[in-house]
Amino acid sequence: MSDIGLWNIAGRDPEAVAIVDPDGRTVTYGELAAESDRIGRGLRELGLAPGDTVAMLLPNGADLLAVEFATLETGLYSVPLNWHLTAAEIAYILRDSGARAFVAHERFAPAAVAAAAQAGVPALLAVGEVPGFRPLAELGADGSGRPEPRTAGALMVYTSGTSGRPKGVRRPLTGADPDVVPPVSLWFFGLFGLSPLDGHVHLCCSPLYHTAVMNFAVISLQFGHPVVVMDRWDPHEMLRLIERHRVTHSHMVPTQFRRLLALPEAVRTGYDLTSMRVMIHGAAPCPHEVKRRMLDWWGPVVVEYYAASEGGGTLITAADWLKRPGSVGQAWPGSRVRVLDPVGEDAPAGRPGTVYLQMGDATFEYHGDAEKTRRSRHGRMFTVGDIGYLDDDGYLYLCDRKSDVIITGGVNVYPAEIEGELVTHPAVADVAVFGVPHDEWGEEIKAVVQPEAGVTPGPELTGELLAFLADRLAKFKLPRSVDYVDELPRDPNGKLYKRLLRDPYWAGRERAI
Repeated sequence: MSDIGLWNIAGRDPEAVAIVDPDGRTVTYGELAAESDRIGRGLRELGLAPGDTVAMLLPNGADLLAVEFATLETGLYSVPLNWHLTAAEIAYILRDSGARAFVAHERFAPAAVAAAAQAGVPALLAVGEVPGFRPLAELGADGSGRPEPRTAGALMVYTSGTSGRPKGVRRPLTGADPDVVPPVSLWFFGLFGLSPLDGHVHLCCSPLYHTAVMNFAVISLQFGHPVVVMDRWDPHEMLRLIERHRVTHSHMVPTQFRRLLALPEAVRTGYDLTSMRVMIHGAAPCPHEVKRRMLDWWGPVVVEYYAASEGGGTLITAADWLKRPGSVGQAWPGSRVRVLDPVGEDAPAGRPGTVYLQMGDATFEYHGDAEKTRRSRHGRMFTVGDIGYLDDDGYLYLCDRKSDVIITGGVNVYPAEIEGELVTHPAVADVAVFGVPHDEWGEEIKAVVQPEAGVTPGPELTGELLAFLADRLAKFKLPRSVDYVDELPRDPNGKLYKRLLRDPYWAGRERAI
């Protein structure tokens, strides 16, 4: 469709609203296109060529989206960084991705400066004042027009694995014209009944460093859907923004549902939400009670999907979910879902196995980790280690995760990374990390430590261990509690029976996996 796409819309209707920034500032399509062009020209002037990488440590807002569109029209890979990460974690991703440019916001200046010093990125650019970084506003300011050559770039997000080190999901560049909206975008939004133009307004209410959040915002802008951006999510403010901007669609996680439901009834019922056409949720399983209450409140606009950054997925409508509570739906058109037993055969309906996905002929690799890529594959299908089963009608239900991933507030936390850091402390002989129930976040992180001989367990040791971790891991990865045992349950081969530690905490509780 030649009438959609950022630059086509900017040429036809430059005064159309593209973004409402968190501070209320309105950015038009003409302004967003011009800013993206300027940044794209500047990246070219710095010597970046198709296939190079730009890393972004930026808060939600128009600046981040302008850089993203600049990479999309210049054949660059963009790596949005989680701004909760420590400097050491950011530096690892900068090095691993081979970033040739690093754009950071002054809000995150200390971590950005430290990470840049460790990683040695050639070009450092800043929104605001960051010591040693060149102002982004100067980039490409002396030129004009579109950057050349124009060729489509791609998002490369980093997803952690059981090894504890994040890996970039990297897809081959297509060489497509960036002015042409990819057919897959039309197909994907079509799953949710979202059409180009048609009076839609998108609310971005989660961090744009998440794959789905970025994709929903970018595609919305390509479709002519203004994007209202929240920097820090607040349930009351979300309701106000929905009414104020007549929001039609958004992407949420179950933790946000919990917080919305916790608002006083007078607040929940005090706003006009009738503009909503579809509210999409994913990223973490939603407890049945929470889902039912949201459906009672918002009606059939609540749609759930299950997917991975690597590609492929399922979808279930509100009506289907009420018939099959707990299901995450059937495979998307063009996608495949299989549940395989340990020998690689299809498991019978109702019998759990490893969930494998495939999205058409799409391919990807874990950047710099051929072995992880190989292990995840079964033919052209891949797995992220989820355990589930299919019913007779092909609806998928999730049961558990091979990797014992902790999902807290819709964010994946991988115990192996935390265990790998804790076990290096001289007072720790052995350690296990897992999720325990939390009423708001779904799960919270608990560590069980076997102290070294002669070390006294207790609050003093707990404080020492958490302080030790604070310099090594992002705050959201830190255990919320530490228990102590004389010996962890391992078999003679060293295998840890983590379930023996975890199950007592979940006794009588439904674990939403």
